[in-house]
Amino acid sequence: MSIDPDISAAVWIKSSYSGSGAGQCLEWAPSASAVRDSKTPDGPVLAFSPAAWAVFVRAVRRNG
Repeated sequence: MSIDPDISAAVWIKSSYSGSGAGQCLEWAPSASAVRDSKTPDGPVLAFSPAAWAVFVRAVRRNG
C-alpha cells in the first residue's frame, strides 16, 4: 500500500527532544502523520497511514 499524503500545507513541529544545534532534529506533521529530518526539509518524508501512526504512538507510550 502506498501512502501519499498532501504535505504542501502541513505545519511541521520540531521535536522537543531535538537539542539546539545538535544536528539531530526530527519534525512531524500531525495532520499528515508524517516525519522528516529538519535539516533537509525538502528531502524525503516518512509518511504513515493514520492507523499505522496510532499503533506506533501506542507502542512508544507503552515502552517509553
